[in-house]
Amino acid sequence: MNTRPIYLDHQATTPLDENVLEAMLPFLTSEYGNPSSPHARGRTAARAIHTARRQVADLIAAESEPEIVFTSGATEANHLAILGAALAIRPSGGHIVTTAIEHRSVLAACRRLVDHHGYTLSHVDVDAYGLVHAADVAAALTPDTVLVSVMHANNEIGTIQRLTTIAGITAPRGVVLHTDAAQSAGCGLLDVAELGVDLASLSAHKLHGPQGIGALYVRGGTRITALQTGGGQEHGLRAGTPNVPAIVGFGAAAHLITTDAVPPPTRTRALRDRLQSRLLAALPGATVNGHPHRRLQGNLSLTLPGIEAQDLLDRLPGIAATTGSACSTGSGEPSHVLRAIGLTPDQARATVRLSISRTTTETDIDQAADLISRAARTLRPALADSA
Repeated sequence: MNTRPIYLDHQATTPLDENVLEAMLPFLTSEYGNPSSPHARGRTAARAIHTARRQVADLIAAESEPEIVFTSGATEANHLAILGAALAIRPSGGHIVTTAIEHRSVLAACRRLVDHHGYTLSHVDVDAYGLVHAADVAAALTPDTVLVSVMHANNEIGTIQRLTTIAGITAPRGVVLHTDAAQSAGCGLLDVAELGVDLASLSAHKLHGPQGIGALYVRGGTRITALQTGGGQEHGLRAGTPNVPAIVGFGAAAHLITTDAVPPPTRTRALRDRLQSRLLAALPGATVNGHPHRRLQGNLSLTLPGIEAQDLLDRLPGIAATTGSACSTGSGEPSHVLRAIGLTPDQARATVRLSISRTTTETDIDQAADLISRAARTLRPALADSA
């Protein structure tokens, strides 16, 4: 009997695909060369990185391999993009624009420019669906603006931004556009040429690759200053011996998506809609956060009035889920994303995030719906009377 919890936290991290593990194993055992070494093992490692770089470039429709810079994850990529681009354009005294619902690593990088480099910062609000309106971005720009950072898909409510429209505002003004695309790259949603972004942060563990590896897409011609120096790796933008096994795993995970070797996103959306329909029917008063259509296919952010989400999850040892972003769990503060879309502190604390991916099964969905409904009725008996 399988006693493992039903895993509904795929936006925090996804399980490693078996094919990805298989691709990585030689570089964890026999092929242990340093890619900077001139001998055979070093050349093998260097070729493997080249292949992975091409595979990640193909995933996001980048023009060439040198536009992909491997990092330790999307958090590092966000810092390299925001600090590196801003400081390359203007060492101090510039202006940057971001949104109220960004990942905390983006907000921290922006704050560093303010605190240490004399930058000014503008936050653009979002509507009740979590959408950023291009007109608001345009209104926030000043003659000193050097960079705008707008995430592609939100990690809590799943809302997908209209980056193409925003790029139509930033590009003519020569303003660099960065997007945190950690959540969207694995869903077949990220085409950097179509979206018009200059910089995009990626993460392998959000698309069934290994943890501890990410990348920054840097459009050709975009100026950027290295933050980690001391070697010439990653085109001089990120010094340090590359994590070859993880890079190979990132490439393999990307390749599975671009070659249609995994179930299509429509399957994930159908399962998400099944879970959403069952929970809304069983729990009167429950509401869905995020845009009804422009939302990640595996995302379900659900507010259950009158119920503390953490109490609910404590009663669900058979389900692995979260009350919000895994990066914010334990902070004690209501989610800044949920507050930005207009939820009260009580509503934010009554919100649970359920996220699925290609490994989720219909049985998982049906069992989870039953377990969550029963637990919610225990915490709020009135739900049982109205069901």
